[in-house]
Amino acid sequence: MDTNELRAKSAQELQDHISELRREQFSLRMQKAQGQATQTHQFARVRRDIARAATILGEKQNGGAA
Repeated sequence: MDTNELRAKSAQELQDHISELRREQFSLRMQKAQGQATQTHQFARVRRDIARAATILGEKQNGGAA
């Protein structure tokens, strides 16, 4: 998801998005543990998406002071 799209979301929507990404991250970890992980690039993508959304959520909670 693009950062502009994330910035347009509310704080609650960002928290929901982060929760969804964490579920996806857990699913990927389980696939890896079972030896079924075929798309290993997804691990880094999900991790970066979580960090990106958490950063924007933090900016919103701090009043946008950058």
